[in-house]
Amino acid sequence: MTAPRSYRVRWGDVARLLVAWVAGTLTLVLVDVLLDELRFTTWWAPAVAAAVIGVVGLVLHPLLVAVAARVGWLAVIALAVVGQAVVIGVALAIVPGVEVESWWAPLVAAWLAALVGSVLAWLGTAGTDEGFAVSLARRGRRSRRHPDGPLPEGLLIVQLDGVPYPVLTWALAAGNTPTLDRWLRGGSHTLHEWRPTVPCTTPASQLGILHGTVEWVPAFRWYDRELGRVLTANHPADAAIIEQRAEGPGLLSDGGVSVSNLFSGGADRTAMVMSRLRTGRGTTITREAVGWFVLRPDGFARSLFRAIGEVVRERAQAARQVRRDLRPRVVRDWTFALLRAVSNGVIRDLSTAVVAQEMLRGTPILYVDYVDYDEVAHHAGVFRRESLAALEALDGVLATLATVAESAPRRYRIAVVSDHGQSQGDTFLQLDGATLADAVATLTSGSVEAVQTTGEDYARLRALAEDMAGSGAGSGTARRTAERLDRRTRAGTETDGDGAAARSGAPGVRAPGETSDSDLIVLASGNLGLVHARTDRRLLLHEIDERWPRLIPGLVNNPTIGCVVAMTVAEGPVAIGPDGIHALRTGAVVGDCDPLAAYGDGARDRLLPAAERPMAPDLYVISACDAATGTVHAFEELVGSHGGLGGWQDRAVLLAPADLTAPPAEILGADALHQVLRGWREELGA
Repeated sequence: MTAPRSYRVRWGDVARLLVAWVAGTLTLVLVDVLLDELRFTTWWAPAVAAAVIGVVGLVLHPLLVAVAARVGWLAVIALAVVGQAVVIGVALAIVPGVEVESWWAPLVAAWLAALVGSVLAWLGTAGTDEGFAVSLARRGRRSRRHPDGPLPEGLLIVQLDGVPYPVLTWALAAGNTPTLDRWLRGGSHTLHEWRPTVPCTTPASQLGILHGTVEWVPAFRWYDRELGRVLTANHPADAAIIEQRAEGPGLLSDGGVSVSNLFSGGADRTAMVMSRLRTGRGTTITREAVGWFVLRPDGFARSLFRAIGEVVRERAQAARQVRRDLRPRVVRDWTFALLRAVSNGVIRDLSTAVVAQEMLRGTPILYVDYVDYDEVAHHAGVFRRESLAALEALDGVLATLATVAESAPRRYRIAVVSDHGQSQGDTFLQLDGATLADAVATLTSGSVEAVQTTGEDYARLRALAEDMAGSGAGSGTARRTAERLDRRTRAGTETDGDGAAARSGAPGVRAPGETSDSDLIVLASGNLGLVHARTDRRLLLHEIDERWPRLIPGLVNNPTIGCVVAMTVAEGPVAIGPDGIHALRTGAVVGDCDPLAAYGDGARDRLLPAAERPMAPDLYVISACDAATGTVHAFEELVGSHGGLGGWQDRAVLLAPADLTAPPAEILGADALHQVLRGWREELGA
């Protein structure tokens, strides 16, 4: 007869406690041999002390974490260095048969214990996703609240950033995503495709998914005519402005939690959310999660080893691309390797820890974003092995969250979405020998301000630094660090064909801050370019032709550009190609060739809403697309890109719980997906 699951879990916990006690006893014996300042006068004292240390830790750990979470990041660092030493010092003071002659003996003992514990944990299960999940669930069983009656079912929405629908289907067929495959084969979930509209970017999709509107985001960054400056969606102050403009309650209002996102979704509490970083709301839960991490070898050591491994892996993979002369490719330097390690190692585990913490508290609805695949695919390519490996690792995260959900006080349905897809190809600079800003400056013979680097790599690290700052000791230093990272996310610079910083070939091109009287501002969002005049309204097509008569003809006749979108008086927005014009409102095409034909069926429907909005730039510029391969050309130095049209960037994923209302056959736009998710929340009573 098979024992009940809870009975087996308790025996597993007993076994782990015994292993921890034996390891602690052996560590204290080792300390006794190595340190003259700490001695045990009886043979049984190390065993008793190890047991008492465990008991004292159960009492002091929550208190230390709570204090550190409220004081700030210096307290968290102090917790990592001396937290366990405090526990050991208190325990040794109350155990008979122990002589401690110096203040630093407990500190050395703590470090030795951490080293031994980390090695044993790594050799056991803690180095695996399964071990990580079990440790999170154990913590939940100790600390979760016990409700008086059954709670409504909860909803966990996991965003796998930038995963295209075709890539996920390939990964499923190859057996690289066993968790998702098991859910689909078991009938608990169904797989669907949804289509984001232009711009295919995280800011637009997240604002639509979480707040039900995409009206306020014309690209990843744009010139805001009302404010008279460039807004960048992953800058905290700008993200707050964008969110404030969105009307109505968010998807996560009334008790939800937003984790590692650009926007809050109206959540009561947040962790590492850009739009809330300056408000100080929700940052305590980030520091609390970090506090638990640095106290436990199965958290901190696991993330540290993973981060080191990620750096080594990234450098080897980058060298392999060069050795094989793999094309397309961009330079992947040490900076990206370190940022990838933080994003795909430490922040991934911290996000999982925060989500687990909130699930075990019974939070009714959560939304978390994992950027692993998107980050790697931008620099390595959509189909490359390292990108697919990142997707496989995220499948392991889903398994971890499913394990934690089994210990939560309410049942959770897990939905999986991607905010957009990605397309691949050589960059505009690599093919054209110049940037889009260079081309505009040459065609207008004017001064052009340009932002053509993503700055996305620094955003997650910046969010963590800001969230850790708090208002206590060290907050000023932490905020200065965050500000330096923030400047990285806003900086614009020209790049040469290898991705290294270089002076533009067009003398009229300037980075932001070099001039404030430039004629035009050129911005890049993947293969979507934006050209703004410094005016308080959108210029019409004939006005652009009058001011810069060579600009539009020069752009549309560039073979690396597919079309240019402008506003007219009679026809509304039009897409202009070298051999034809497509009126987006009516679908009428004038000329020999439809400029949208290469972008696939439905391109007009995905482009029209963005082209109609008053916030749209004077010109949208969309790179050329190979209709057979889906190849596009980013205006930034990225192999994988998204933002405009072409390829798989507008083919996104929705994995739906099968026993909830089935989503419609066609979901066009993130605002439409918002309605699906809101309907599920209402259906669950969450």
